[in-house]
Amino acid sequence: MPLTIIAPAKLNLYLAVGARRTDGYHSVTTVLLALDLGDEVAMQAAPTLSLECEPAVGVPDEQNLAWKAALGMSEAFGRPADFAIRVDKRVPAGAGLGGGSADAAAVIAGMASAWGVPGDDLRIDAVASSLGADVLFPLHGGCALYEGRGEEFACALPLPRAYFAIARGSEPVPTGAAYAALDRLGSVPAPGPDAVVAALESGDAAALGAALHNGMTAAALDLVPAIAPVIAAMAAAPGCLGAALCGSGSAVFGVFAAEAEAVRAASDARRRGLWATVARPTAGGTLDRTAPATV
Repeated sequence: MPLTIIAPAKLNLYLAVGARRTDGYHSVTTVLLALDLGDEVAMQAAPTLSLECEPAVGVPDEQNLAWKAALGMSEAFGRPADFAIRVDKRVPAGAGLGGGSADAAAVIAGMASAWGVPGDDLRIDAVASSLGADVLFPLHGGCALYEGRGEEFACALPLPRAYFAIARGSEPVPTGAAYAALDRLGSVPAPGPDAVVAALESGDAAALGAALHNGMTAAALDLVPAIAPVIAAMAAAPGCLGAALCGSGSAVFGVFAAEAEAVRAASDARRRGLWATVARPTAGGTLDRTAPATV
């Protein structure tokens, strides 16, 4: 029986990036938020592993995180990765919204469900962490503070009572290139996540907008200068309480207390030729969107 999972995109409400570690990753402190925006990942048992993305993302299957997730689960649980996987892309690639990582988390959750593996099996998180810093979060979703290279859960946080307008131009920011630019430019001083955490705990959308921080902004703008006017336009939108870069770019987001104002900001961005949408926070992650079943 086919299984369909919505793979939630994410926002970094706070992102501080430190020096490169000996393992090649950077030290990261980030507050992540799962959104009701996401790719749709459909899976069913098949004679062999296959992957289809619509639209295509322009990388070989073997380099796609969803494919790597299937192989990782196969190795961890000693079972063949015999699934046909289809990803309907609704989250643009190279936007900093974590679409590829969320697809991988959906595949992990779907295979665990199909095999009847409980969500608290430690091997599930281990597979996610092995794929990169951003795959563990969409497994569990919600809103949370993460540290380490972005894969170490620190604490859960309340969902913000806010709406988010998201806009993106046509030029992506490759994550590797963004971190290389950061190394060249140098990390910027970070204020710490306390203001974002306090805003979330108080439910104050205005305080959240004022506290947004993304240490990757200068690196992203160095690679794609056209991001700067998108951030400026979002920040100037009526009702916008604060605007910031999404992850390492190239999308940007604004925080709004009123849905109508967020919708207007997204509509204005589309009139300027940008991809744009409105999203809300969502509880849970891909593990909460599946139920154990036997294939």
